[in-house]
Amino acid sequence: MMTTISNVKQGILVLGAGELGLAVLRGLAARLTESSGITVLLRQATEECSSADKHHDIQTIRGLGIAVETLDIATATVEEIAGVLGRFDTVISCVGFAAGRGTQLKLTEAALSSGVKRYIPWQFGVDYDLIGRGSPQDLFDEQLDVRDLLRAQARTEWVIISTGMFTSFLFDPAFGVVDLTAGQVNALGSFDTQVTVTTPEDIGTLTAAIVLHTPRLVNQIVYTAGDTLTYGALADLVERVLERKIQRRELGIPQVLAELEQRPDDRLRKYRAVFALGQGVAWDVAATFNAVHGIPMTSAEQWARANLRSREGML
Repeated sequence: MMTTISNVKQGILVLGAGELGLAVLRGLAARLTESSGITVLLRQATEECSSADKHHDIQTIRGLGIAVETLDIATATVEEIAGVLGRFDTVISCVGFAAGRGTQLKLTEAALSSGVKRYIPWQFGVDYDLIGRGSPQDLFDEQLDVRDLLRAQARTEWVIISTGMFTSFLFDPAFGVVDLTAGQVNALGSFDTQVTVTTPEDIGTLTAAIVLHTPRLVNQIVYTAGDTLTYGALADLVERVLERKIQRRELGIPQVLAELEQRPDDRLRKYRAVFALGQGVAWDVAATFNAVHGIPMTSAEQWARANLRSREGML
């Protein structure tokens, strides 16, 4: 089992406090007896936002004893971002694709020019190396550009954390795999195709464990997994949780690619095509960081038992 590290001041900066960023902040604060070494970078608009949810998030951050810095990454120059990042030992980016094209490269360039000791880029997802360039999801090419930049230099240490899909996304009606309205599970590729999933909360726990691990993990890809399952196993667990039969519909690779061709700019169809192809989207749980170190994770079925019935009741 991993042991909690006490009285360590790492000088850690977390970029962003969305769903994943908050989970990472909580994970770090739980492992550090003094959270004064943790800072989060937010947009000024976020800190001043009057929405109840954002206000609650800010209160949560301050309640954890985490310092707040403000900078709008979207409008700031690489030099301006580097000026902030360079004051920290470790920078963890939780700024995802929603920030827009070019953001991942911009942040990586800022990290490398800042002189920060270690950078954890936002690569909390699939194995981009195995997927390769030119995949149906064109945003993934930028992730490979980030890896090329990191590997081409030796001054800044880096760690890439591959987590698979967010568990909740696998069950999201918009993704179209678990369709409770129609009472069916739609397999991407085939019912034997596999997918790896991890909850954001578990990613936060694992990111903290990886960042604070002794000996220090550097210049490597670390794999995590809450679960790896086939779409057939997914249909089985949905039936167990809902205690009723579920229709099974296979969306073969030709069909998924044809649907993408009809609407080539559809973000969700791009993702469906990548997961239907099944390359670089699943790995063995037994070989993951959490399994090796005995860190308990939330399985897909555990997530479903906690969330799926309430979703069904809303329909």
